[in-house]
Amino acid sequence: MLIVAVVLAALAALVHVYIFVLETLRWEEPRTRAIFGTSERDAAITRPLAANQGVYNLMLAIVTAVGIALVWANPAAGFALLFAGTASMLGAALYLAASDRTKLRAAATQGLFPLLAIATAIPAAAIG
Repeated sequence: MLIVAVVLAALAALVHVYIFVLETLRWEEPRTRAIFGTSERDAAITRPLAANQGVYNLMLAIVTAVGIALVWANPAAGFALLFAGTASMLGAALYLAASDRTKLRAAATQGLFPLLAIATAIPAAAIG
């Protein structure tokens, strides 16, 4: 079960690295604007806000990745970081879903892997 949890947490981290790239490095590109439903003008105005949000997503991915790296060598620290990262990702996805019903697909994309990682990590943490 631990391997499954780690793979799911890694996938969650990769999704959040991708979101970082979109929000920080590619925010004003037409394909990214289409994904987020923003106009060229709105993207230019919101660029600093999006970049800041992108950095948050990157930090969640890093916390999760460090947790993955530590989970075998130091299970207490590894699981703590893995749960902190994935639970924060899931919390953000739930907030997105609750605050804007038109963003349910984005919320599912952002939250599915963290939810599954948490669900599979809980029994692994209890054993380990």
